[in-house]
Amino acid sequence: MARVKGAMMTRKRRNATLKLAKGYWGSKSKHFKMAKQAVFKSGNYAFVGRKLKKRDYRRLWITRINAAVKPFGLNYSTFMNGVKKAGIEMNRKSLSEMAIQDTAAFAALVAQAKAALK
Repeated sequence: MARVKGAMMTRKRRNATLKLAKGYWGSKSKHFKMAKQAVFKSGNYAFVGRKLKKRDYRRLWITRINAAVKPFGLNYSTFMNGVKKAGIEMNRKSLSEMAIQDTAAFAALVAQAKAALK
């Protein structure tokens, strides 16, 4: 049986890692050992960032809804309680978009929520 040497696959694997490290500062983009560490760490940061993005958007939507219901004499938590009691099943993203885009419809929604609270 012929002897198989692994140089080609090793080079391919190293080049793939170096390609991912393209644009990194200093030797992190040139030397495999440092590039491997930087790519691994950046992958971890990217994973965490994808989770944080969801959290940040939810906070943004809540802030927008709170600001939109303030003129109606409500705060966010009582408004959401009223929405739930009124049986309106809308998520925070669509509520915040409605507050920005269609203020008349949002005002009607707030009125429904207020009525459900009484």
